[in-house]
Amino acid sequence: QVQLVESGGGLVQAGGSLRLSCAASGRIFSINTMGWYRQAPGKQRDLVATITSGGSTNYTDSVKGRFTISRDNAKNTVYLQMNSLKPEDTAIYYCNADITYYFGSRRYEYHGWGQGTQVTVSS
Repeated sequence: QVQLVESGGGLVQAGGSLRLSCAASGRIFSINTMGWYRQAPGKQRDLVATITSGGSTNYTDSVKGRFTISRDNAKNTVYLQMNSLKPEDTAIYYCNADITYYFGSRRYEYHGWGQGTQVTVSS
């Protein structure tokens, strides 16, 4: 009923930039917090950044000052601008969102993930 689709990953040299996008689709009533997580090979999935519907943001320490999370509520889309990328930023990046959606005449809560997009930073 609801889908999250990421785009924008790729291969970039250290010091470069990438911008990730994640669009939510479906019969959406509202979206609360949206966020980005990442998972490097052999490691757990960790928080990168989150943003509430009101625009309050939170970042993990390792990306503060380099990454910026933003959202376009009219487009149900969250972005992650990544600057000054480092090899240790290499991971699969996943979008996450808390969504209220319609199914029939009822509303349901969905806490879902996108399919992930690979970010590779070469040294």
